[in-house]
Amino acid sequence: MNTHRISAIVRKDLTKMIREPATLFLVILFPVMLTVVFGVSFGAVGGSTQSYNIGIVDHNMNESPVNWSHNFVENLSENNILNIQWFSNDASAQDAVKTGKVQAVIIIPENFSESCNSFQTSPFNQSSWVNATVSLYLDSGSMIAMQAIPPIIEQSLMQTISSTKILAVSLPVSMSSQLLSQTQEKKMFDYMVPGLFAYGAIFLIMTVSQSFTGERSAGLLRRINTTPITASEFMVAQVISNMVMAVLQVALIFLTAFLLGYSPLGGPLGLAMAFLIVAIFSLCCVGFGLITATVAKSAGAATGLSFVFIMPMMFLGTFVSGMSPGALSGMASRFVPSFYVTDALTSLFLRGVPLSNFGIIFDLIVVSVCSVVVFFIGILLFRKYGNI
Repeated sequence: MNTHRISAIVRKDLTKMIREPATLFLVILFPVMLTVVFGVSFGAVGGSTQSYNIGIVDHNMNESPVNWSHNFVENLSENNILNIQWFSNDASAQDAVKTGKVQAVIIIPENFSESCNSFQTSPFNQSSWVNATVSLYLDSGSMIAMQAIPPIIEQSLMQTISSTKILAVSLPVSMSSQLLSQTQEKKMFDYMVPGLFAYGAIFLIMTVSQSFTGERSAGLLRRINTTPITASEFMVAQVISNMVMAVLQVALIFLTAFLLGYSPLGGPLGLAMAFLIVAIFSLCCVGFGLITATVAKSAGAATGLSFVFIMPMMFLGTFVSGMSPGALSGMASRFVPSFYVTDALTSLFLRGVPLSNFGIIFDLIVVSVCSVVVFFIGILLFRKYGNI
C-alpha cells in the first residue's frame, strides 16, 4: 500500500470539497444549522417558559370585603405562564377559544365569593359550604395546552381559597373542564395530522431541485431552448405537475389517516380547503426548489442544500413545532409559510372553525402571497444564474 498515493487522493478529495460550495455547506454549515434549528424548536435557544393566553369572564357578585375573584386572577398571573385577557360575556370568550386566539377560558360563577366565604367561616364543616363551579373551556386544537393549563388553574384556585397548593384538600369550589368543538376523544395522532399535509409538501423542494439540476447536467434544459417550447410553457408544466403531486400527497395522507381512524371536523368543505391550501403551498416549494437548483451543481448537492429550506419549515411550521413550543420558536414559526398551512388545517380539523373565519382567510392569503413571491424569485434566479 503506497501512502504517497493515498495522501494524494486525500488531498484531491479535500480540495474538491473546499471548492464545491454545496459540499462545504453539508460538512460545515449543515451540522451548525441542524443544531440551531433543534435548539430554537425545542427550547435550548430562547427557551423561556412557554406561556398561554387564557380568557377570564367574571360573573362573581362580590358582596364581601374580600374580592375573591380578583385574588384568584392575581394568583393565576403570578406564575408568568398564563397571559390574562378579559371578556365581557361567555359567547365572545368561547368564540376566542374556538378560533385559537386563546388556549382556555375561565368563567367565574356568580356565587364564587359566597362559596369562598363559606369555606373561610367553616373550613371543616362541609355541610355549611356553598358549592360553586368554575367552568374551564380548553382549545381542542392544542394538545400541550390541554395538558398544561388545568393543573395550573387548579393549583391557583387552591392557593386562593385555602392558602395552600396541595390539590388533595377538599374545597367547596370545583372546576369543570370541557373542550369546545370536540366530537370524540382525540389521540396524539389527531393533533399531528394537520401538520402532515405541510410536512409532505415540503419535500417537493428536494424533488424539484434534484429534477432541475439533473436535467441541467444532462443538457436537457439547453436542448429545450432549441425547440418550439418556450420557457414560460416549460415552467407552467412544472408547476402543474408538482401541484398534481401535492394534491396526490394530500389524498394519500387523508386516505391513510382515515384507515387509521382519523375523523376530522370541517366536513367536505374543510377537505376541499386542505387540497386548495396545500396545492398553493406547493408553488412555494417549487420556488424554493428552483432557488436550490440555482446554487447546486449536481443532484447530490441539491439534496443537501434543499434542507436549508426544508428543516426550518419542518421544525417550525408542521406538527414538530407543536411538540415543544417555546416563546422563540412560536415567534420564529411566523416567518415560515408552512406554519400558516398547519394553522389553517388545525383550525378546520380540530376546532371545527368555518371557512368564513378571518383566521382561515388570513392563513390562505399569507400562503398565497408567499408562494407567488417565492415562486417568481425562484424563476428569476434560475433563469439568470442557473447556467441553462
